Amino acid sequence: MKTEKIKEVIENILLELHDDLDYRKEQRLVDDKLFDSFDLVTLVAELGMELGIDVTAQDFVPENFNSLEALTAMAERLMEG
Repeated sequence: MKTEKIKEVIENILLELHDDLDYRKEQRLVDDKLFDSFDLVTLVAELGMELGIDVTAQDFVPENFNSLEALTAMAERLMEG
């Protein structure tokens, strides 16, 4: 799956969670507490369903969830492995 398609899928998931945030600009979704634990669990579940990836405890770090770009990079990495 190409990067732009992955990013589109992730952005759609994010918009379902919080349509009031600008995910193209936001760089600190976790660090600034814009996402709570329920949001993260929902996001991980949706990523699994939509992209067929398994986010492990090792991947569950703020750096992977702080931005659309970070989420896309993580998803690409997990899809390759």
